[in-house]
Parts: sequence; C-alpha cells; structure tokens
Amino acid sequence: MKTIAIIGAMEEEVALIAKSLGGVEHNKVASLDINVGTVAAKSGEQVTVAATVGGMGLVNAAATTQCLIDQYHPDAVIFSGIAGSLNKSMHIDDVVLGGTLRYLDSDMRMIAQWKPETEEFHSDRHLLEVADAVLGEMGIHHMTGVIASGNNFIGTPVAAAVVAEKTHADAVEMEGAAVAHVAARNDVPALVIRALSDEADTEYEQFKEFDISEYADTAARLALNIVASL
Repeated sequence: MKTIAIIGAMEEEVALIAKSLGGVEHNKVASLDINVGTVAAKSGEQVTVAATVGGMGLVNAAATTQCLIDQYHPDAVIFSGIAGSLNKSMHIDDVVLGGTLRYLDSDMRMIAQWKPETEEFHSDRHLLEVADAVLGEMGIHHMTGVIASGNNFIGTPVAAAVVAEKTHADAVEMEGAAVAHVAARNDVPALVIRALSDEADTEYEQFKEFDISEYADTAARLALNIVASL
C-alpha cells in the first residue's frame, strides 16, 4: 500500500482532507497534529495519507517534512499552499506547480556541498505529470514554473520586483524549497503546489484578513484527486 504525506498551509485545508479519509486516526507527533487515513485510488488500491499543517517558514516546513518521512516513510510528499504571483500572465486563483524551487536568501554554493548537492530543487516529474492532468480535469488554469522560497513575507511591489529579478520565479512563498530540499535529502519524491492569492504586493496585516476558505476547499480536493490518480 502506498503512503503519501500531505503538508497543508491551512488548518481548513487539512481538516477538509481528514473528512475525506477513511478510518482516520489523529496522531500527535513533534507538536504536529497528523491525520492518518486512506483514500481509494482509481487503480482500486487503498492509499494511506498522512496529512498535517506544517506552519509557516522554512524551518517549520523542513522540520515537518523530516518528521513525516521518519514517522510514516511515505512514497511521496505533497505540499499544497498559497503564494504571491510574480508572473504577469498568472492571476489570482491560478496554480503554479513547482517544477523548480529556489531559495531567496541562501548561499547555495556552500549548502550544495551536502546531499543532494544541488543549488535548486525540483518536484518529481511523475508527480508533476499527474498534477497537471488533475488540474486540467478540474478546469484550473495552471503552469509548471519556478517558485522562490524565503523567510520574509513579500508584501510590496518593489520587494516583489527584486525577487522576480533575482530568482526569475513565477511565484514567491515561504516553504516550498525547504520541503523539496528535505525530501531530496531522503530520496523521497516531492510535489509543491501553489495557488496564487495575490501579486506579492499586499502587506501582511491586510493579507492575513483574506478569506481563504474557497481556496482551502479547492486545495483539499486537488490534493486528494492527485493521490487518487497515483
């Protein structure tokens, strides 16, 4: 039986995933509330899903990914969350799949001396193909592109322009590269999915008031549809 770890950006998203799982158990591990249950795949087999909210920022994302890998030995890790758009052809509610993930504020010449010995990270090719097909079936406008990750919230047009010039990214957020990095260290395939919530030009105090319930529902359905299609 396959096991897939899902890291969500929002409590609502993971709660909706948990409601769709069969035989759900709630585990508390390393301060994480982890929902473990099963999904019926299109192939007819049952897939085990371990889903949790990872918290914001690179360290939280890395710690959550490693914990799930150590605890559940997943066949793949999926991260689903929101991001700011840096690509003028992509708009709010569109989705960017993390074909390539880059850190904003790290000297990768040094970090790349250790496994996986690379200066950028990539979602698994097969997972990208599955996600692309599922997004197409759901009628969601999307692309496979570059995602930049850093510990600073990007909330002004000037800051967004700097990030775009530095990384040539299509979207910016705070976790994806860390998830892909830790997964690569453990030889576990990963997929980073980002729905665009703004154009990386919204101050945090305003951003945190956004109603994200609609995205949470779509993200939960997307993650489950991907698992069912593996």
